[in-house]
Amino acid sequence: MVRELLNTLYVTTQGSYVHVDGQTLRVEIEGETQLQVPVHHLGAVACFGRVMVSPAAIAQCAQAHRDLVFFSPNGRFVARVNGPTSGNVLLRLAQHRAYQDPTAVVNIARNMVAAKVQNSRLVLLREARQTSSQEKAEALYDAGKRMAEIIRSLERTDSLDRVRGREGEAAALYFSRFQHLIHVSDSSFEFQGRNRRPPRDPVNALLSFLYSLLRSECAAALEGVGLDPQIGFLHAVRPGRPALALDLMEELRPLVADRLALTLINRRQLTADHFTQRPGGGILMSDEGRKILLTAYQKRKLEEVQLPSLDQRVPIGLIPHTQARLLARHLRGDLVQYVPYVGR
Repeated sequence: MVRELLNTLYVTTQGSYVHVDGQTLRVEIEGETQLQVPVHHLGAVACFGRVMVSPAAIAQCAQAHRDLVFFSPNGRFVARVNGPTSGNVLLRLAQHRAYQDPTAVVNIARNMVAAKVQNSRLVLLREARQTSSQEKAEALYDAGKRMAEIIRSLERTDSLDRVRGREGEAAALYFSRFQHLIHVSDSSFEFQGRNRRPPRDPVNALLSFLYSLLRSECAAALEGVGLDPQIGFLHAVRPGRPALALDLMEELRPLVADRLALTLINRRQLTADHFTQRPGGGILMSDEGRKILLTAYQKRKLEEVQLPSLDQRVPIGLIPHTQARLLARHLRGDLVQYVPYVGR
């Protein structure tokens, strides 16, 4: 796949070749041109996996101050090629200024949390519409109503502590209804609440693994646009903690990770046999279980969804990258507000 989004050229088809043709970049797959775009139209080029870039294309991107970013096929950040001077330092300065501005911090954190709560609400309401159990539907609709109230209350929330409090309240409500989304009768998949470090049941082990994958992709996306993954707004900054990656993944958890976890459980693609108990009570996925999950995760990333901020459909795997670029635009002052991802 070759696609241009937010002035960034994403090349994800393995074996693609990017080279210079005059003042344009041409992308070829098996000798056939898939896309040709003027370099001055681009803000960056992102290559995933086995994508070849000619030396002339590398030089032209560097000379034009266009970031050329390389990721692994799974989305892990590998390297970024910049010219002698780069706008990334200015972007990071803007990020640091925003971090020191309490109003800016609250505005960004509030938008991220509102999107997370709404996306969590969508997961619950989807099940409420499909279930045949009146009792279950009422419990899910009630949670959805209360989460809508939390979203409205966020509009009047003017401190970071209160934003975090609303997020915690919504998360507790969401996970209190999560068992209603699990259809299998296997007691191994009984969910009694979120736990981690280590996860103490298969559902939490599955969620933690998916969240880890998503966090890595969000960190890679932030690196790709030149933001510092360590300087966040919603999550506290601590040594070695990718606070901004944790921020970015919040709005994506319900629709990207949670839905996939539920699909794997409810379709019995993962069973109790794919999990083992470690000394001390922690639960670990087996090698076979991880293989099944990773295969499903890669397929999920290829599915296209509507991206309201662009009014077009994009692969799920590119959403962290589009959101990172929207955040960068907001920090640079090109957007009045950060526009989070909200599903439909």
